[in-house]
Amino acid sequence: MTPAQPRQTALRPLLALNFFMADMQAGIGPFLGVFLLAHGWQSGWIGTVMTAGGVAGMVMTTPAGALIDATRNKKLYVIIPGICTVLASGLVLLSQEFWLVAASQVATAIAGAAIGPAVAGITLGIVRQAGFNRQNGRNQAFNHAGNVVGASLSGWLGWLYGFTAVFWLAAAFGVLSIASVLMIPSDSIDDDAARGLEHEGGDDGHVSGFRVLVESKPLLILAAALLFFHLGNAAMLPLYGLAVVADHHADPTSFVAMTIVIAQGTMILTSLAAMRMAEKEGYWLVLLISFIALPIRGVVAAWLLNEWGVYPVQILDGVGAGLQSVAVPGLVARILNGTGRINAGQGAVMTVQGVGASLSPAIGGWIAQGLGYGPMFLILGAFATISVGLWMIFASLLKPACAGKPGRLAPALAAR
Repeated sequence: MTPAQPRQTALRPLLALNFFMADMQAGIGPFLGVFLLAHGWQSGWIGTVMTAGGVAGMVMTTPAGALIDATRNKKLYVIIPGICTVLASGLVLLSQEFWLVAASQVATAIAGAAIGPAVAGITLGIVRQAGFNRQNGRNQAFNHAGNVVGASLSGWLGWLYGFTAVFWLAAAFGVLSIASVLMIPSDSIDDDAARGLEHEGGDDGHVSGFRVLVESKPLLILAAALLFFHLGNAAMLPLYGLAVVADHHADPTSFVAMTIVIAQGTMILTSLAAMRMAEKEGYWLVLLISFIALPIRGVVAAWLLNEWGVYPVQILDGVGAGLQSVAVPGLVARILNGTGRINAGQGAVMTVQGVGASLSPAIGGWIAQGLGYGPMFLILGAFATISVGLWMIFASLLKPACAGKPGRLAPALAAR
């Protein structure tokens, strides 16, 4: 296959996959809070079932990354989880019993744990390390665009037909996602390049993702900074929607859809900006800006608890998450280039940040129930100041890695 052929036959369906998988992965998830609130749930229990799903996804992400490194059929790790995610989301529509809802969130998180590393691995296998930053930026722009379209349609269809329509839309996006990944030619994916192995052979594919994480100090600092960021960030969107809807400031379905559209629309622009900024300045500055956005967002959310506040609150969400969607996978791939452990490393970093993301809804929900929504947003935003501190304190160590200089881990693991 010539170099031009992968671009024509693989990259277009890859972009389509990133577009459609956005709503497939989300399912009814972004609307879950207001859906349960309408069925008599309190914010603490809503946060608890979200945390249950987050913990399950956190536990499975590192093994999933290692599986992506080892497998020669990466497309299968998009197809099967996609089917499971749509089916699990549909369970919530059948019953709102606590244990069934919790089981649905757990199943969704487990199924979805492999999709992110699988798509990153497929991308790296097609474009190799040299093209990953630019292609990942395009992937993320299409993914955020898919979120905008999916959320807009979900809000409109949900307003017309109720939450059942949201599920059927996610199912349709799931079918289109599976069709897109099947259109990617298997021989366009270099499985060695997909896990950052520069030379074929000499690697058994069984090194622990956590070992990869612990043996690379830049990777460990990145994971810790992301943990504190997501400890504050993950609960912001669902709880802001609950806060405004609880005071009857907006229609639940259309308001949640609007929060997603604003954030994801911003992410389209910031992911493209992050791609260009990373090429010129490296990833360190990109991630610093993303961490700073959250404390500001917490203050704005506490101050503007109404339907107009959604604009600045979600624009700031788009800045933070959009920059990270490009910078985190790109930085992990850069640090671990040559080790053959890129997807295991991606999984380990996602697991650590998942600790924060899984705890965030429960912490935020119970704080809101005890102290109110305003103080809760200030507390959640304050967690990211730790991320900023870590990023500044270890700047001398992180900047060379972020600028693309070889990390110390690569030669050691690649030699094993």
